[in-house]
Amino acid sequence: MIGKILGALVGRELDRRDGSGGIKGAAMGALVGGALRRMGPLGMVLGGGYVAKKAYDRHRATRRVPPAI
Repeated sequence: MIGKILGALVGRELDRRDGSGGIKGAAMGALVGGALRRMGPLGMVLGGGYVAKKAYDRHRATRRVPPAI
Protein backbone atom coordinates (compact mmCIF):
# COMPACT_ATOMS: atom_id res chain seq x y z
CA MET A 1 0.00 0.00 0.00
CA ILE A 2 2.80 2.42 0.82
CA GLY A 3 4.46 1.55 -2.48
CA LYS A 4 1.32 2.52 -4.39
CA ILE A 5 1.10 5.83 -2.54
CA LEU A 6 4.77 6.59 -3.20
CA GLY A 7 4.30 5.62 -6.85
CA ALA A 8 1.39 8.04 -7.15
CA LEU A 9 3.36 10.85 -5.51
CA VAL A 10 6.40 10.26 -7.70
CA GLY A 11 4.16 10.18 -10.78
CA ARG A 12 2.60 13.48 -9.75
CA GLU A 13 6.02 15.08 -9.28
CA LEU A 14 7.21 13.80 -12.66
CA ASP A 15 4.04 15.07 -14.31
CA ARG A 16 4.45 18.54 -12.80
CA ARG A 17 7.65 19.04 -14.78
CA ASP A 18 5.90 19.46 -18.12
CA GLY A 19 2.86 21.25 -16.71
CA SER A 20 0.19 19.10 -18.31
CA GLY A 21 -1.76 16.68 -16.20
CA GLY A 22 -3.42 13.45 -17.10
CA ILE A 23 -2.60 9.94 -18.15
CA LYS A 24 1.16 10.42 -18.44
CA GLY A 25 1.64 11.04 -14.71
CA ALA A 26 -0.60 8.15 -13.76
CA ALA A 27 1.25 5.77 -16.07
CA MET A 28 4.64 6.94 -14.85
CA GLY A 29 3.47 6.57 -11.26
CA ALA A 30 2.35 2.99 -11.89
CA LEU A 31 5.65 2.09 -13.56
CA VAL A 32 7.78 3.80 -10.93
CA GLY A 33 5.67 2.33 -8.13
CA GLY A 34 6.22 -1.16 -9.47
CA ALA A 35 9.94 -0.59 -9.79
CA LEU A 36 10.16 0.82 -6.26
CA ARG A 37 8.33 -2.18 -4.83
CA ARG A 38 10.66 -4.59 -6.63
CA MET A 39 13.70 -2.83 -5.20
CA GLY A 40 12.45 -3.54 -1.69
CA PRO A 41 13.11 -1.24 1.25
CA LEU A 42 15.83 0.64 -0.63
CA GLY A 43 13.33 1.56 -3.35
CA MET A 44 10.87 2.84 -0.78
CA VAL A 45 13.56 4.99 0.81
CA LEU A 46 14.66 6.37 -2.58
CA GLY A 47 11.09 7.14 -3.68
CA GLY A 48 10.19 8.72 -0.36
CA GLY A 49 13.38 10.78 -0.40
CA TYR A 50 12.62 12.05 -3.92
CA VAL A 51 9.11 13.14 -2.95
CA ALA A 52 10.32 14.71 0.31
CA LYS A 53 13.04 16.69 -1.48
CA LYS A 54 10.57 18.02 -4.05
CA ALA A 55 8.16 19.05 -1.28
CA TYR A 56 10.99 20.73 0.64
CA ASP A 57 12.16 22.62 -2.46
CA ARG A 58 8.61 23.78 -3.16
CA HIS A 59 8.26 24.95 0.45
CA ARG A 60 11.55 26.89 0.30
CA ALA A 61 10.52 28.56 -2.97
CA THR A 62 7.27 29.89 -1.51
CA ARG A 63 8.74 31.04 1.81
CA ARG A 64 9.09 34.79 2.21
CA VAL A 65 12.55 36.14 2.84
CA PRO A 66 12.70 39.04 5.34
CA PRO A 67 14.22 42.24 3.95
CA ALA A 68 17.86 42.90 4.80
CA ILE A 69 18.61 45.84 7.06
